[in-house]
Amino acid sequence: MASGFFAILDDIAALMDDVAMTSKLATKKTAGILGDDLAVNAEKATGFLASREIPVLWAITKGSFINKLIILPVVFVLNWLYPPAIKAALIIGGVYLAYEGVEKIIEYIFHRAKKGEEVIKESKLDEDNENSEKAKVSSAIKTDFILSLEIVIIALGTAMEKQHELITQIISVTLVAIIATVGVYGIVALIVRMDDAGFYLMRKGNDKGFLSSLGGILIKALPLVIKFLAVVGTIALILVSGGIFIHNIDYIHHLVPQNIPSVVAEFGVGITFGLVAVLLMMGFKKVKGLVKK
Repeated sequence: MASGFFAILDDIAALMDDVAMTSKLATKKTAGILGDDLAVNAEKATGFLASREIPVLWAITKGSFINKLIILPVVFVLNWLYPPAIKAALIIGGVYLAYEGVEKIIEYIFHRAKKGEEVIKESKLDEDNENSEKAKVSSAIKTDFILSLEIVIIALGTAMEKQHELITQIISVTLVAIIATVGVYGIVALIVRMDDAGFYLMRKGNDKGFLSSLGGILIKALPLVIKFLAVVGTIALILVSGGIFIHNIDYIHHLVPQNIPSVVAEFGVGITFGLVAVLLMMGFKKVKGLVKK
């Protein structure tokens, strides 16, 4: 009886050891994607009224958890029934990321400069429009879905490489998914509340001394951090999509010269697919407009 009990404990310990080791390896392999995920989601979680930042971020975080609740069982079932379906889902997601990244670049380059009155009117409209906020949250959750899918698939691939049992794979991949969500959105929450921390430090230091200076730096740094994240987030969308195409489409993989840096190759492929997607979408919208007339 006692020997059976200790055997069970030994099995549990071995399982936990395998889970810890596999999760560690999977987290290392997904580090690049997690960095991209952080940049993309930090950019998408900013630009709201101060009073709405945390509620919006919480809505995106809940959406991210729901994404993973959907992705995890689907990926395991598809990997068992029809593995090529996972690759197809990744490629479709890559097209969406490339489209979103290139669309941002085009909008930035060709966006007409607005006059002061237009900016004020548009700002008020965005601040008061609940639909605008919902649209931004929806866009963030869709992007998170693609990035989450890639994180889960990379983590599963790592677990399968080690030829662990199914239960070890499930626990390891689930753990990586949870760490990814909590880690990324926890850091994003800290970023978007930098100004609040700055004001707190200034009050604490009575507007003088080291604490006050540090608070002032945080307040002034926030707009720069947001602009930086907007740029990095857009580049990350294109790089992630380019990586998906290169690693999952054999023709593209062999077409890309092997003597150029992977970052350059991924960016070039992502831009190309994104431009095609934008042009197709523009054509679709024009045809849709003509049909309505």
